[in-house]
Formats: sequence, C-alpha cells, structure tokens
Amino acid sequence: MLIVYGIRNCDTVKKARRWLEDQHIDYKFHDYHVSGVNSLLLKSFLDHYNWQELLNTKGLTWRRLSEKQRADIKNQESAITLMLNYPVIIRRPIIVSTTKMIIGFNLNRYQKFFNEVQC
Repeated sequence: MLIVYGIRNCDTVKKARRWLEDQHIDYKFHDYHVSGVNSLLLKSFLDHYNWQELLNTKGLTWRRLSEKQRADIKNQESAITLMLNYPVIIRRPIIVSTTKMIIGFNLNRYQKFFNEVQC
C-alpha cells in the first residue's frame, strides 16, 4: 500500500491525491498535523533524498524563519531538527511505495513512477 505524506490543505497534496484517486490507486494518507513526524520517518526519507531536497525553501514557513534560523541549517542534523519543529517545511507530497519514493507532484514523473512500482 502506498503512503502519501503531507498536509491536508496543501494544494499540491490535493492535486496528487486527486490524481491518485482518478487513477484508482489506493493509498493511505499521513497528515503531518494529525499523525506527526518523528526522526525515524525523516531518516527513512533521507535514505532516498538528501536534506536539501526535503526542505521546502519556497514556502511561507521558510520565509517566516529568521535569517539566523535559515543560516543555522548547515547539515542533515540541523535540517532534521528544523523539520521536526516545523513539519510543514517538508516538501510535499512524499509518496512512498514498498521500494521507491517520490517528492512533489509532476504528471510525467508520476506516470513513470507508477509504471515502475506495484500498487
């Protein structure tokens, strides 16, 4: 079973979930606001992507951080601490199958991803 990680009110998450439903692909939704985020989950994401790819530096949460907070993100450990404190700063959605993971929503990448994974 696929797991979609994100927050319910995110437009990109909504697009991804709508696409999955249109394709009749079953998934479980993990809302960071409801189910939370822990370091084990983040480290599992980091097995596939580096911390720079996981941080959403284009969103409002990033822009609201102080200059010092942004400057303090220098390595994986500091990024994990930030993501634990501000889960909405994690790029989304993150879709996880038993063997692969994909971040964001891009129709071409989704089609390729779902051709390669078993749902």
